[in-house]
Amino acid sequence: MIFNFSFKFIAGRESLRCEFSLLRTYRVLSSASIDVLWQKLINLADVSWNPLLSSTNAPLGLIAKPGLIYQVVTRLIPIPVRIFVERVSPMELLSVRFLALPGVEKRVTYQVESTVCGTYVSYSVTLRGWLSPLLWWMIRPYAARVAAELAQAAEEVVL
Repeated sequence: MIFNFSFKFIAGRESLRCEFSLLRTYRVLSSASIDVLWQKLINLADVSWNPLLSSTNAPLGLIAKPGLIYQVVTRLIPIPVRIFVERVSPMELLSVRFLALPGVEKRVTYQVESTVCGTYVSYSVTLRGWLSPLLWWMIRPYAARVAAELAQAAEEVVL
Protein backbone atom coordinates (compact mmCIF):
# COMPACT_ATOMS: atom_id res chain seq x y z
CA MET A 1 0.00 0.00 0.00
CA ILE A 2 1.17 3.46 -0.83
CA PHE A 3 -0.09 6.32 1.28
CA ASN A 4 0.89 9.90 0.67
CA PHE A 5 -0.72 12.95 2.14
CA SER A 6 0.68 16.36 1.51
CA PHE A 7 -0.43 19.75 2.63
CA LYS A 8 1.13 22.96 1.44
CA PHE A 9 0.38 26.63 1.61
CA ILE A 10 0.77 28.56 -1.61
CA ALA A 11 1.14 32.28 -1.13
CA GLY A 12 0.50 34.63 -3.98
CA ARG A 13 0.02 38.34 -4.33
CA GLU A 14 -3.73 38.26 -3.81
CA SER A 15 -4.39 35.31 -1.51
CA LEU A 16 -3.19 32.45 0.60
CA ARG A 17 -4.32 29.05 -0.68
CA CYS A 18 -4.23 25.56 0.85
CA GLU A 19 -3.57 22.60 -1.41
CA PHE A 20 -4.19 19.01 -0.30
CA SER A 21 -3.14 15.87 -2.12
CA LEU A 22 -3.66 12.22 -1.23
CA LEU A 23 -2.66 8.99 -2.97
CA ARG A 24 -3.62 5.55 -1.69
CA THR A 25 -3.20 2.19 -3.44
CA TYR A 26 -4.78 -1.12 -2.49
CA ARG A 27 -3.66 -4.42 -4.05
CA VAL A 28 -5.12 -7.92 -3.80
CA LEU A 29 -4.40 -11.29 -5.38
CA SER A 30 -7.26 -13.06 -7.16
CA SER A 31 -7.65 -16.60 -8.43
CA ALA A 32 -9.78 -15.32 -11.35
CA SER A 33 -8.14 -15.00 -14.75
CA ILE A 34 -7.10 -11.62 -16.07
CA ASP A 35 -9.77 -11.93 -18.80
CA VAL A 36 -12.61 -12.36 -16.31
CA LEU A 37 -11.33 -9.54 -14.08
CA TRP A 38 -10.93 -7.19 -17.02
CA GLN A 39 -14.43 -7.93 -18.35
CA LYS A 40 -15.92 -7.30 -14.89
CA LEU A 41 -14.01 -4.02 -14.59
CA ILE A 42 -14.83 -2.49 -17.98
CA ASN A 43 -18.53 -3.41 -17.88
CA LEU A 44 -19.77 0.05 -16.90
CA ALA A 45 -23.38 -1.06 -16.46
CA ASP A 46 -22.48 -3.40 -13.57
CA VAL A 47 -21.30 -1.60 -10.42
CA SER A 48 -22.78 -4.17 -8.02
CA TRP A 49 -19.29 -5.15 -6.83
CA ASN A 50 -18.22 -1.57 -5.99
CA PRO A 51 -18.90 -0.60 -2.34
CA LEU A 52 -18.85 3.12 -3.25
CA LEU A 53 -21.33 3.05 -6.16
CA SER A 54 -24.97 1.97 -6.23
CA SER A 55 -26.10 2.45 -9.83
CA THR A 56 -25.14 3.84 -13.23
CA ASN A 57 -26.87 5.22 -16.30
CA ALA A 58 -24.60 3.22 -18.62
CA PRO A 59 -26.56 0.87 -20.90
CA LEU A 60 -25.95 -2.87 -20.74
CA GLY A 61 -22.93 -3.88 -22.79
CA LEU A 62 -21.23 -0.45 -22.67
CA ILE A 63 -17.51 -0.87 -22.10
CA ALA A 64 -14.99 1.74 -20.99
CA LYS A 65 -13.42 3.81 -23.77
CA PRO A 66 -11.29 6.96 -23.40
CA GLY A 67 -13.36 10.15 -23.57
CA LEU A 68 -16.59 8.50 -22.45
CA ILE A 69 -18.61 10.34 -19.81
CA TYR A 70 -21.32 8.52 -17.88
CA GLN A 71 -23.13 8.95 -14.58
CA VAL A 72 -23.19 6.95 -11.35
CA VAL A 73 -25.00 7.31 -8.05
CA THR A 74 -22.92 6.86 -4.91
CA ARG A 75 -23.93 4.68 -1.96
CA LEU A 76 -22.91 7.19 0.72
CA ILE A 77 -24.74 10.24 -0.56
CA PRO A 78 -27.30 9.39 -3.25
CA ILE A 79 -26.31 12.12 -5.68
CA PRO A 80 -25.44 11.62 -9.34
CA VAL A 81 -21.76 11.97 -10.18
CA ARG A 82 -20.29 12.16 -13.67
CA ILE A 83 -17.31 9.96 -14.49
CA PHE A 84 -14.87 10.68 -17.30
CA VAL A 85 -12.88 7.73 -18.67
CA GLU A 86 -9.35 9.08 -19.07
CA ARG A 87 -7.30 6.10 -20.14
CA VAL A 88 -7.82 2.47 -21.07
CA SER A 89 -4.99 0.04 -21.76
CA PRO A 90 -6.69 -3.29 -22.56
CA MET A 91 -6.03 -6.02 -19.99
CA GLU A 92 -3.83 -3.63 -17.99
CA LEU A 93 -5.23 -0.30 -16.83
CA LEU A 94 -8.42 1.76 -16.49
CA SER A 95 -8.20 5.34 -15.27
CA VAL A 96 -11.26 7.51 -14.55
CA ARG A 97 -11.88 10.96 -13.11
CA PHE A 98 -14.90 11.79 -10.95
CA LEU A 99 -16.52 15.13 -11.76
CA ALA A 100 -18.55 15.80 -8.64
CA LEU A 101 -17.72 18.74 -6.43
CA PRO A 102 -15.79 21.93 -6.89
CA GLY A 103 -12.92 21.88 -4.40
CA VAL A 104 -12.02 18.23 -4.92
CA GLU A 105 -10.59 16.22 -7.79
CA LYS A 106 -10.81 12.45 -7.55
CA ARG A 107 -8.96 10.13 -9.90
CA VAL A 108 -9.18 6.35 -9.72
CA THR A 109 -6.89 3.88 -11.46
CA TYR A 110 -7.46 0.15 -11.69
CA GLN A 111 -4.62 -2.11 -12.79
CA VAL A 112 -4.68 -5.84 -13.44
CA GLU A 113 -1.56 -7.96 -13.75
CA SER A 114 -1.34 -11.67 -14.44
CA THR A 115 1.30 -13.64 -12.52
CA VAL A 116 2.12 -17.27 -11.86
CA CYS A 117 0.36 -17.02 -8.47
CA GLY A 118 -2.84 -15.50 -9.87
CA THR A 119 -3.97 -12.06 -10.96
CA TYR A 120 -3.17 -8.90 -9.03
CA VAL A 121 -5.79 -6.17 -8.88
CA SER A 122 -4.68 -2.69 -7.84
CA TYR A 123 -7.00 0.18 -6.97
CA SER A 124 -5.43 3.63 -6.61
CA VAL A 125 -7.24 6.73 -5.42
CA THR A 126 -5.83 10.23 -5.87
CA LEU A 127 -7.60 13.15 -4.23
CA ARG A 128 -6.66 16.80 -4.68
CA GLY A 129 -8.25 20.00 -3.48
CA TRP A 130 -9.23 21.68 -0.28
CA LEU A 131 -12.21 19.34 0.30
CA SER A 132 -10.17 16.16 -0.16
CA PRO A 133 -9.54 15.52 3.59
CA LEU A 134 -13.29 15.55 4.25
CA LEU A 135 -14.03 13.31 1.27
CA TRP A 136 -11.25 10.90 2.27
CA TRP A 137 -12.63 10.70 5.81
CA MET A 138 -16.00 9.65 4.34
CA ILE A 139 -14.84 7.13 1.70
CA ARG A 140 -11.75 5.59 3.34
CA PRO A 141 -13.41 2.46 4.82
CA TYR A 142 -15.17 1.73 1.51
CA ALA A 143 -12.17 2.50 -0.69
CA ALA A 144 -10.17 -0.09 1.23
CA ARG A 145 -12.63 -2.77 0.02
CA VAL A 146 -12.89 -1.92 -3.70
CA ALA A 147 -10.06 -4.12 -5.04
CA ALA A 148 -11.09 -7.06 -2.84
CA GLU A 149 -14.75 -6.76 -3.89
CA LEU A 150 -13.79 -6.67 -7.58
CA ALA A 151 -11.63 -9.78 -7.15
CA GLN A 152 -14.40 -11.59 -5.29
CA ALA A 153 -17.03 -10.68 -7.93
CA ALA A 154 -14.74 -12.00 -10.69
CA GLU A 155 -14.08 -15.21 -8.76
CA GLU A 156 -17.84 -15.76 -8.38
CA VAL A 157 -18.26 -15.46 -12.16
CA VAL A 158 -15.75 -18.30 -12.59
CA LEU A 159 -17.66 -20.55 -10.17
